[in-house]
Amino acid sequence: MSLSPSLLAFLRDLRVNNTREWFAENKAVYEKEKKGFDAWTTELISEFADFENMDGVLLKHCSYRIYRDVRFSKNKEPYKTWFSASFSEGGRKSGLMDYYVHIEPNGASFLGGGMYSPTPEQLAAFRQEVDYNAAGLKKIIKDPVFVAVFGEEVGESLMRIPKGFDADHPDAELLKKKQLFFWKKYTDLQVASPDFTQQLISDAKVLKPFLDFLNAVFFEKEPFIKE
Repeated sequence: MSLSPSLLAFLRDLRVNNTREWFAENKAVYEKEKKGFDAWTTELISEFADFENMDGVLLKHCSYRIYRDVRFSKNKEPYKTWFSASFSEGGRKSGLMDYYVHIEPNGASFLGGGMYSPTPEQLAAFRQEVDYNAAGLKKIIKDPVFVAVFGEEVGESLMRIPKGFDADHPDAELLKKKQLFFWKKYTDLQVASPDFTQQLISDAKVLKPFLDFLNAVFFEKEPFIKE
């Protein structure tokens, strides 16, 4: 199945009418579009199961609520202006590095994944792995196919190399990373096209070796290979 252009239209309207009153008046439209997105998310779980262990993973383990938590935010708008879901073994609360799918109008849709909010322990493990085996990581993220799909990495870096590492370390730029993730953006036309699901899954398969690398470093998890 494919996503309906009406889903993007609803999200555009929500962006300019982000109030509880408007949302209540358009609740039926939201429920219709959310039902379509949920059906698509369920289909994606099946698609991801071809190359990830999705045993027992259901819609509720992947999807996110549209309601924003505004308690500690300066932005008091009550609703997210996107639909999203995450896919991994055990679902989005497993802690594993997962495939994040974000659907938002005006070319803001994307598939992303990587080291976004690492714990201090994960960051230390990542730097140790870079120190010992940067070649393994670079082989993945510098592969021509990977670069063609995801381009350059995204994320914050330290100004100076972390303590404990030589200032002229050959992989100093990787050691400085506080975040390391990648995303592939999609136009609204791509999102609404009949072949979008297969395009997204094809891109996810390119991302898989990078997520496998991080999950091995953080959790000593062996890559899933479907028999």
